[in-house]
Amino acid sequence: MKIKSVFSKSFAKYGKVLTGYDVSDLLKKLEATNCPKDAVVYEPGEPSLEALPILKEFTDGAYGGMPIQIGYCNGFNTKLNCLEYHRGSELNIPTTDIILLVATMSDIENGKLNTKKVQAFRAPAGTIVQVYETTLHYAPCCNVTADGKVSESFHVAIVLPKDTNTAKPELKVRDFEDKLLWAKNKWLLAHPTSSEAGQGAYVGLTGKNIDLAN
Repeated sequence: MKIKSVFSKSFAKYGKVLTGYDVSDLLKKLEATNCPKDAVVYEPGEPSLEALPILKEFTDGAYGGMPIQIGYCNGFNTKLNCLEYHRGSELNIPTTDIILLVATMSDIENGKLNTKKVQAFRAPAGTIVQVYETTLHYAPCCNVTADGKVSESFHVAIVLPKDTNTAKPELKVRDFEDKLLWAKNKWLLAHPTSSEAGQGAYVGLTGKNIDLAN
């Protein structure tokens, strides 16, 4: 799998890099958050991050005044496992280089997405990567160098519309998309080998479960 850059033209249909924001204090606070060495943890909202002035800056600028949350996704990961999407863009801001595995909603055919459609993009440390709401994505992956070396665990700030990824609402399944709802504002397609599939998530990924360590 070729790993491209989020600054390349090929990333344009998936998202873009935001500039003009000072995230230095955010990155310092992020470094102090929980980060396991052999797993991934996710917190939708982290008080120490949301107390920073950058919350209002992102609220007013990146989200046009809409309420948001700043949480984190930290740990060690090299696999795809699942793809998700939200209503509203997501910002990813890493303290170290990471790789994002992405596809588009239009790649879903007859309720399934072949992982051959998935693309890999490297995001440098400190970059503010906006992932569009039509882009399928999931947990970041550790950076992989040209010689195949996998970096250590990562810290990534995750900005989303308020209450995203919290408790799933009760709903009657009316159409295909309702089958994908896994949490509030979180629609998920799982690979059959993922733990999420074992927990009952909709199995919508076919082909290999991409592992950058290989």
